[in-house]
Amino acid sequence: MKVLGSVKAIWINTINRTLTLSRAPKYHRSSIAHEPRLDEHKVVVHPLNTESAMKLLEENNTIVFIVDVKANKAQIKQALKKLYDIDVLKINTLIRPDGKKKAFCKLTPDVDALDIAATKLALV
Repeated sequence: MKVLGSVKAIWINTINRTLTLSRAPKYHRSSIAHEPRLDEHKVVVHPLNTESAMKLLEENNTIVFIVDVKANKAQIKQALKKLYDIDVLKINTLIRPDGKKKAFCKLTPDVDALDIAATKLALV
């Protein structure tokens, strides 16, 4: 490939002798950068307060949330830290038969899940 003159954007292919011009778009393909698709309010839908969730809350120091299906474990952990100021040790997720995603959030041993559920989530 050769460069013609001082213009860096015009190339000539030496094998086929074809001229390649640089692109000069008339407009940008995207007008603005989009906002994050999943912010913390979209990630965590609501806490779950079924009988089995209450048992996990009392015995295993675990809070159960319904979350967005597209959210991953790191996004869930970050959203819980931002919304409720909760330090999460581990998150297990599953997708229920009705299509909603359930997240089991095991809290660190120094934090009591019952206390968080009573004060910040108004579950108990």
